[in-house]
Amino acid sequence: MTALSPGDAVARVAAIFVNAGCSADNAQSVARALVAAEADGLGGHGLSRIPTYLQMVRAGKIDGSAKPSATRPRPGVLAIDAAHGFAYPALDLAVAELPAIASEQGIATASIRRSSHCGETGLPCEALAIRGLVALLFANTPGAMAPWGGRQPVFGTNPIAFAAPLQGRDPVVVDLALSRVARGPIVAAKQRGEPIPQGWALDAQGNATTDPDKALAGSMIPLGDAKGAALALMVEVLAACLTGANLAFEASSFLDGEGPPPATGQLLLALDPSAFGHGQFGERIAALAAAIEQQPGARLPGARRLANRARAARDGIVIPPELEALGD
Repeated sequence: MTALSPGDAVARVAAIFVNAGCSADNAQSVARALVAAEADGLGGHGLSRIPTYLQMVRAGKIDGSAKPSATRPRPGVLAIDAAHGFAYPALDLAVAELPAIASEQGIATASIRRSSHCGETGLPCEALAIRGLVALLFANTPGAMAPWGGRQPVFGTNPIAFAAPLQGRDPVVVDLALSRVARGPIVAAKQRGEPIPQGWALDAQGNATTDPDKALAGSMIPLGDAKGAALALMVEVLAACLTGANLAFEASSFLDGEGPPPATGQLLLALDPSAFGHGQFGERIAALAAAIEQQPGARLPGARRLANRARAARDGIVIPPELEALGD
């Protein structure tokens, strides 16, 4: 196996997608996101996604040459059409445009439709927090989770992400799926031929399972049981109903080349702390961070991700042998 610097890994992964017929800009955007997720220790959203992304491109479920476009239906809203392409270029567009809108309006929203898998949802929020904004991202995903008490998936794992700036240091970042675990680790376990832990998923008959194939054909268990299912409904409204995207149970899988484009959605919010009638945001969040970190064993969300990122910068990103030849 080959270990590359993060920059070289991005170039290598981008070459794989260009070789599959994607535009150079889209290939770069996808590569940056996948390598960043790998570096952060989120392998389920990292390089393991390459084979299924390629299947989706070759089958036409993702248009590798799509260029996202945006309109401004209201002063604080950026409505983005991902055009059945990858989610990452649409999110890049949102991150580029939202700061100016938030500076003017105090709050800005990017609504993304006709989109696809958006990987590590904390990354666009972190990018906005680096620019001094508080950010929230809601994303719906193909059906994977039943309503509480049901068996038929209606919601996706529907991740939520959040980031806020901290003076003189990396932003605090929260990134979580509303199932007990994201689907990515189950996909990764399937690829490795390994079982999954008890408590992650149910099979199609509603029985607990450690078989990743049965889990993927069944239903994920929501985080916090009924509370997690209620939050998944909330995300479905924000990321699909508001954006005009497919509902989770209407969306095709992110995991293969079967069916039409998934056409899922994302909603990205950016808030300018200086717009809320006081100048104390930096002081207040610093006090909150200190109250957490002064306790032995406690840490801010995202600390492990930053440690993994530093390790990847030092030791490199490992490119599995089966992926090495794809960019040739």
